Amino acid sequence: MKVYIKSLASDAQNSLNVAVRYFAHLNPLTIRKKGTRVKAYFALFMVCFFWGTTWLASRQGVQYMPALQLAGIRQTLGGLCYVSFFLAKKAAWPKGREWVHIIVLSFLNFLLSNGLSTWGVQYVSAGLGSVIGAIFPLWLVVIGWLGSRSRLRIKSATGLLLGFAGICVIFYERLHDFLDPSFRFGIYISLASTWSWAIGTLYTKKHALRFNPYFGLGLQMLISGASLMTIAHATHREVALLSIPWQSWAAIAYLVVFGSILSFVAYLYALQNLPTEQVALYAYVNPMVAVFLGWLLLNEPLTPSIVAGVLITLYGIYLVNRAIRRS
Repeated sequence: MKVYIKSLASDAQNSLNVAVRYFAHLNPLTIRKKGTRVKAYFALFMVCFFWGTTWLASRQGVQYMPALQLAGIRQTLGGLCYVSFFLAKKAAWPKGREWVHIIVLSFLNFLLSNGLSTWGVQYVSAGLGSVIGAIFPLWLVVIGWLGSRSRLRIKSATGLLLGFAGICVIFYERLHDFLDPSFRFGIYISLASTWSWAIGTLYTKKHALRFNPYFGLGLQMLISGASLMTIAHATHREVALLSIPWQSWAAIAYLVVFGSILSFVAYLYALQNLPTEQVALYAYVNPMVAVFLGWLLLNEPLTPSIVAGVLITLYGIYLVNRAIRRS
């Protein structure tokens, strides 16, 4: 009997040791000691989580200051961090037509896409804004279909229909909200931001640059940030810097550090060390993070129809992305 009890105790101790070693892999304080693959998965987790939370930070920030000014300050500070780093490294500046592409992308990806999506969450919930932001692959299919006049692949067509069907399910319980002009405006500019991002994606693919993409990213942020603050000033959609409340400054700081810097660096590291299909998971996790945390922290609605609509939409986007990657 004693031998049996000792055997059970030994097995329990071994199981505990295995569990401790397993969960130690998830400890961020010891991540630097792990192998490249574990670090890459941790980087992907950061991207999935932090890019999802940026919708909440934007939503909170624009409650206390104009959205375009917030987006302009965020982009300017984030761009300064990137540009200062590469200037300290004595990196070469872009030349000739590289400037044209940087200016075009700053307009499409930051001034329009990020500026409009930030403005959009002033009128719609963070969760809804994130779901709308995730549908841009659907526009890639629509633009490609209209441009080539070729027949849609079955998987693309199915994904397209499911994506829009999921959006309809999400809005089913909120049809009365469309009577509010502010809500309609928020939806329209949020959709416009996804079109801009889709066009920017196609432009990037057509005019791939050899220039350092992260130095270019910083320059795009700087150009767009300065433009947004100029627009905010010209349209009187700004407040004095000293009058911006701490809640908005906290949101801006979070967006710069976790949204513009750490998450982009983590995304690059994950992309370099994991299969592209695995890294692409962030696009499906971000909206779920935003919807759940919006419900948990900001008291945003989370009903069975919203959950079902989000899952249907994301599955449609998944089918479209698979079709795009295969083609």
